[in-house]
Amino acid sequence: MYNDLKESVWKANLELVRYGLVVLTFGNASGADRARGVVAIKPSGLDYATMKAADMVVVDMAGRVVEGTLRPSSDTPTHLELYRAFSGVGGIVHVHSLYATMFAQAGRAIPCLGTTHADYFNGAVPVTRSLTAGEVAKDYETATGRVIVECFRRFKPLETPAVLAAGHGPFAWGATVEEAVQHSLILERIARMAWGTLALNGRSRPLPDYLLRRHFRRKHGPDAYYGQTKEKRR
Repeated sequence: MYNDLKESVWKANLELVRYGLVVLTFGNASGADRARGVVAIKPSGLDYATMKAADMVVVDMAGRVVEGTLRPSSDTPTHLELYRAFSGVGGIVHVHSLYATMFAQAGRAIPCLGTTHADYFNGAVPVTRSLTAGEVAKDYETATGRVIVECFRRFKPLETPAVLAAGHGPFAWGATVEEAVQHSLILERIARMAWGTLALNGRSRPLPDYLLRRHFRRKHGPDAYYGQTKEKRR
């Protein structure tokens, strides 16, 4: 019934392995079908090497399994909190990639130090506050999603398509699950670049706002001019 959605989410999860963003079972990707009100996500703890498209678990927006025989990822409540809050998001990725996770563990946002960062993120990649003991004890995964939503009261999710959950790791998203994978890969790259830049020069300053805006807007929004138009691609 949801074969196309499950296929795309399965392929997205395999891309995380191909790009070196996950080891063992440390990660998950999900995709939403907004029209049908469902989300497909990787099963909990399943080995990527043996995983099949049919293994993907489909849940509704309340978290009830509507298709699949395996348990969905333990991070499903976090994904659902983000889908409910961020209406334009159609795919979410959570990994524990090395450099982005180091920034998350340090409780430090990734500053926009160069134009590579500005091409995809409209400013720093933010870090959430730490969860309280009560939040962790009550409903940890749901609280993780809520603290991300709380953090994004000051940001536009599709202009800053990633976050660092403090002490935990990165979440990235996009209009599609394929775009979410791309943003996860770019996030890890800019985290590594920022780490190296700050190691070389601890006094490095963020990119001037006028240059950040120019680079972001030339790829995004109504005035974007990077790449080819749809007509020229045909």
